[in-house]
Amino acid sequence: MSYREQLWVPWWWWPLGVVVSGSVAYTVSLAFRPFPYWIPALVCAGIAVLAMFGLSRQWVEVDDSGELRVGKAHIPLALTSRCALIGPREKSAALGRQLDPAAFVAHRSWVPALVLVVLDDPSDPTPYWLFSSAHPEKLIEVIEHWQNARPGNTPQR
Repeated sequence: MSYREQLWVPWWWWPLGVVVSGSVAYTVSLAFRPFPYWIPALVCAGIAVLAMFGLSRQWVEVDDSGELRVGKAHIPLALTSRCALIGPREKSAALGRQLDPAAFVAHRSWVPALVLVVLDDPSDPTPYWLFSSAHPEKLIEVIEHWQNARPGNTPQR
């Protein structure tokens, strides 16, 4: 059982990026009259597109071998003990006063929910992973499937 999602920026950020890059291009073209307007417009639009794709680079994946990947970080699910959904109401506390400084955090502010995966690896100083997911219920189902597949393990939520 596998799972894969990419955390894209909201659709309305794209037109906002066009407006902002157009405004910057217009301002630059006013400062440098000899240049045609399309040169700063092309450069600013390119920067806006690269920024949107850069912000949308985060992948969340559970592969067929039972390994959880969030961005470039990865861990076998055999080294996890339980997982939980952190909803929008609890998100502020989970990222604020309750956050362990040693935790792995991959947060995207435009994604409303977080997934908490508690690690069970004595050699790893990271107590848990806290990361954004667009479909946390599906992801938790897949993680629990892999945790249940281990002999002698009964995961808890």
